Amino acid sequence: MISDHQADNLPKDLLIVQDKRRLNFSRGIAINIGSDAKSYVPGDSLIIDIEGSTLDRVDGILQIKNITNNKISKVASDRPVAVTLTNTARIAANPDHFESTLVALVKAGVGYTPKEGQVISGDFEINDGFGTINVQTDPNSPIAKLPQLRMANYFGIIFIKKDGDKLVPYHRLRSSKDLIELKSVYKTPKVIITGWMNDPAGSDSNHEYMQFMATEDIDFSKTPMSVVTNNNATRARPTGVPQKGWATGGMRTYKFDLTKGKVQKGKLFYVGGSNKLINGNGSTSIKEANWIQSYDYSKNNGFDFGNRTSNLLANSGFAYGIAIFEGTKIDDKSIPEDVVFVATGGSLYADNKGYRIANTDVYDIINPLTLEEQPFYRSGTNTNAHTYNTPANLGHFNYMGGEYNLTLGRWTKVRVKHNPILTKQSLLSEIEDPEFLTKLVE
Repeated sequence: MISDHQADNLPKDLLIVQDKRRLNFSRGIAINIGSDAKSYVPGDSLIIDIEGSTLDRVDGILQIKNITNNKISKVASDRPVAVTLTNTARIAANPDHFESTLVALVKAGVGYTPKEGQVISGDFEINDGFGTINVQTDPNSPIAKLPQLRMANYFGIIFIKKDGDKLVPYHRLRSSKDLIELKSVYKTPKVIITGWMNDPAGSDSNHEYMQFMATEDIDFSKTPMSVVTNNNATRARPTGVPQKGWATGGMRTYKFDLTKGKVQKGKLFYVGGSNKLINGNGSTSIKEANWIQSYDYSKNNGFDFGNRTSNLLANSGFAYGIAIFEGTKIDDKSIPEDVVFVATGGSLYADNKGYRIANTDVYDIINPLTLEEQPFYRSGTNTNAHTYNTPANLGHFNYMGGEYNLTLGRWTKVRVKHNPILTKQSLLSEIEDPEFLTKLVE
């Protein structure tokens, strides 16, 4: 049993049950038993005799009808209730898979900054970075008095309404406990990672580079920053979990300081090798781009830490990462402005040591479900990683396309990697295409 009618915010008379026996997928069904639906609570384990009943979609909701309370036997109470952690894109793609099941939508918010006193009465739309879904709240329910929140977890049941031939999902909270405010600090990063070249055609040495977008005007002589890469291939030393995190140095992490130059809000800039070529040796020069730091990492050690290397970012299937920090003093406690990782291989995290993450579109310093701290890559839910491009050594550029809302201070579209193969003749415009770049909105 997952329905709870005590707050009068669910479709009346419907008992909602779910099971997870088949293929380990939760599937649910609504059962119309009239006012007796209120006599059951979440965690009740029921045996229901459906002989002589009918299955019908009423007001969009698939339900079993003609069931009376004497055909229901409660065999247990306080049983664990499974919650499916999902997102709005998955629900929209397969609404029938989630209908009448209990779900958790995390890091969701309305498309505006809520004012003090605004409540969730009626219908409103939430965005979790993957898409949107309508939340329905009965104005007469005590739930309707709950405040609208900047960012929250929404637990509740997915129902369906029909719009022509389409099945449209919507979400209903069961009680006030289903709305959990997230109080972790999701500050607006000064800079967002928007792309990188890790595997140009031919030699990587001094040809790798990274692309960034500023979310505000920055004069790096007044607001210095730094970019750090990590490489976790088997040959990278020191081995094992990086004890000093991003500041480990050696062949594991390499640092670039950004202390000169300027960039305007919404504009791109680059950090990487001094060759300034778009796709390795013999390719088009992109020296006209805004290079805040171009440095021959194949001949020089990094700023403060990092041994000179022919390969900043691994190509071997092991994990690599890119992070940008405010300031140039980096230690094991430094938290990036933004961070991305590719792959999962190598010694990355153990015993509260590893690479710290920022609160991003896919990483959370505090677990949004359990509210426990998880400040490192590969800790808790921070397991998201982009994949390697195949085949290798062709010159894939890694675009990061998403949407960051400056007014709301959060991602409203999670970044998705697009990886076109560049040629030796490719132009700068091919890696600055607005169609694939992350967009800033206000």
